[in-house]
Amino acid sequence: MELANKERIKHHFKTFSKFTATPNEGMTRYSYSPEDVKTRTYIKEKMEQYGLTVREDGLGNIFGKLEGTIENAPSVLVGSHFDSVPHGGNFDGPAGVIAGLEVAALFQEQQIKPAYPLEVIAMIEEEGSRFGEGLMGSRGMNGLIDEEDFHTIRDKDGISVTEAMQQAGLDPTLPKHREQKTMKAFLELHIEQGPILEEENISIGVVDTIVGLTQLEVTVEGKAGHAGTTPMDRRSDALITASSLVSELPNLVQDESNGTVITTGKFAVYPNGANVIPQKVVFTIDLRSGEEASIRRVMQKAKTLIASHQKNGIHTSIHQHLYMQPKELSKEVRSSFKESTEKLGISYIPMQSGAGHDAMIFSDFTEAGLIFIPSKDGLSHCPEEWSDLEHLAQGVDILFETAKKLTEAEIG
Repeated sequence: MELANKERIKHHFKTFSKFTATPNEGMTRYSYSPEDVKTRTYIKEKMEQYGLTVREDGLGNIFGKLEGTIENAPSVLVGSHFDSVPHGGNFDGPAGVIAGLEVAALFQEQQIKPAYPLEVIAMIEEEGSRFGEGLMGSRGMNGLIDEEDFHTIRDKDGISVTEAMQQAGLDPTLPKHREQKTMKAFLELHIEQGPILEEENISIGVVDTIVGLTQLEVTVEGKAGHAGTTPMDRRSDALITASSLVSELPNLVQDESNGTVITTGKFAVYPNGANVIPQKVVFTIDLRSGEEASIRRVMQKAKTLIASHQKNGIHTSIHQHLYMQPKELSKEVRSSFKESTEKLGISYIPMQSGAGHDAMIFSDFTEAGLIFIPSKDGLSHCPEEWSDLEHLAQGVDILFETAKKLTEAEIG
């Protein structure tokens, strides 16, 4: 029996997809941008329409709450993030927010009055595309970022988180930290971003573990000079050194297992003139593995490699933006997900997530669970990103059944 309203889900996606800075080149929606403001306005309107009490915290995370019958009871949170990578797709993040909205709509339609509150949550800056701080919404609300950091963390234009919020009409003085005792569970739906479910013709992945990850920013500084008048043997070319470093990084993970991968996704050259020897290069390193020991080994190798290039007028430095250990998600929530799939006759398999998600942050503070739906051709972080409406509806049905159970009784 289908529960979710596919036309309503389809309308949400159609509306979300309009709010992009690059309408002809995929989804680009940075935190606190005009596109963010339009999206959050729509989210809040729908939350109110579905009978939820709406609020925002001091980071701009959005909460829509359906009160429970138990006084001061912890909430079952359902949702994800609504920011994007540059030129990404329409499903990474919004699928989970829209799923949360649909769960709330089903609670309203079925006139369910939960014992424990249901809260739909839409979070900012999971991707880290604007401020280089991945999972910032969930980390911030769980007290993993110091208050003063929101004044010092800045985007490429030098605008701080606090300043960006103010420019977007948000209030950074509101409370940011959420007490652990206010959360009973966190449920998240996400697209797989890989090919496994589609290739195996399986509808749902119930995530057991999420890989650990670290994100580093490397700065290579040399000396600028005229491209025509500076002899080759007197140059301190930051780009030549940075290019050599990046080309050697894949070798660092060759002896590792556990799905260990390393990526350089951002690369900036200064002053970036055609006839100027590059003075500075800044690039990123994204390192992930299912085994924390592998992350630490490769990270040490990377630091040694980068330090070894400090010669001939070249200076290197490393800043660590993020470090997350591999996380096992809640056995109780996973069990509830599996019971729901079996009840609804939906196929599923257990999976490991190779991408970081807000659920990995919540797993340290509450019972956290994550399900995947298939991604067409395994594509994500690109305009071609796509997930089928049927799979989205099935995922919503599973979230609804699980949320209904968890808002009725204790876990376990």
